[in-house]
Amino acid sequence: MEDDGEEVFAALRKRALGYDASETISEYDAEGNETRRKVSTKHVPPDLGAIKLLLELRGGGKRMSEEELEEEKRRVLDLLKRLYADDGGKDGTR
Repeated sequence: MEDDGEEVFAALRKRALGYDASETISEYDAEGNETRRKVSTKHVPPDLGAIKLLLELRGGGKRMSEEELEEEKRRVLDLLKRLYADDGGKDGTR
């Protein structure tokens, strides 16, 4: 059961930071054979609600104002942009 908590925390962290997701669209002919496949990557932006919950869980219950949350979101996004710019996006993170 402890592993479930870790998985949930990891999923919450992923949602709070934003992530890239692959989407595959396939087309089939009348016989059911795949005729075309398109794979695209979409960026899911950070979720403010997930950021808020994550910070509350890590901060020992300290509640942040909406302004503080927005500032923290900007700080995290700026950090991610700098990290992405530094490696040129080679490691697949944003």
